[in-house]
Amino acid sequence: MTDLPWARQCFYRTIAQPDEQINLAEAALYIAQEEYPDLDIEAYFNALDTMASEVEERLPTERYPLRMIQSINQYLYEDLGFTGNTSDYYDPRNSFLNDVIERRTGIPITLSLVYMEIARRVNFPMTGVGMPGHFLIRPSIEEMEVYVDAYHHGETLFAEDCQTRLNQIYGQSVELQPVFLQPIGPRQFLARMLTNLKMIYLNRDQAQKSLAAIERILLLFPDAPLELRDRGIVHYHLGAWPEAHKDLKTYLAKVPDAEDAVAIQQLLDRIAPNL
Repeated sequence: MTDLPWARQCFYRTIAQPDEQINLAEAALYIAQEEYPDLDIEAYFNALDTMASEVEERLPTERYPLRMIQSINQYLYEDLGFTGNTSDYYDPRNSFLNDVIERRTGIPITLSLVYMEIARRVNFPMTGVGMPGHFLIRPSIEEMEVYVDAYHHGETLFAEDCQTRLNQIYGQSVELQPVFLQPIGPRQFLARMLTNLKMIYLNRDQAQKSLAAIERILLLFPDAPLELRDRGIVHYHLGAWPEAHKDLKTYLAKVPDAEDAVAIQQLLDRIAPNL
């Protein structure tokens, strides 16, 4: 790992521990530090601490969950003006925690992270919910099926509201399956953040940056076949023939019946003369 960029090494150290010990904000800031090498991690921890202290002062005496949510919403969205970025959703800055804190705008998962970090600091832990096409959070109270949409000013949702939101996202009726509302762990959370960056950079033809996102996903999930495939394809476009060959061969070995097996084999055939 010593040949990796410093921020990547720090990211790896942060995630190389049991799930319950992974500090999401720290890992997210190390993701951002690859984009901003001079980023001061502690400054953003201090910003989150300050926000949490100000929320703490506003909390009601009776700390019922819905009252806690109401207090955090008031502070984040009305006092500070945090909001979902509807004008430039695919701006990569929406995926960097430092930018989201500074600009007070982001996408569902990064706004959820800010919300979760503040909630954790005021002893109201919340967890991420990776609903398809969107991202929600919920209090870490097993019997309490209440969801918060950090992208839409902390709107409180129940299961039937999640069904409505899902239909809105896809523009048609989509069956809300129980798995859609299951909590996700820190590794899945970080992988989803990195997948957003990966897709943004692929769409912008920024191969090296998309490669960096894929490689960090593979630090989280070393055996993820689709990430190995995608890394192989990016290596192919970069002309890194041995690396592309290794990844694509590994992908086919892991998923021999993949729908794209023929296309991947064709890529391997094109690579072969360059080895």
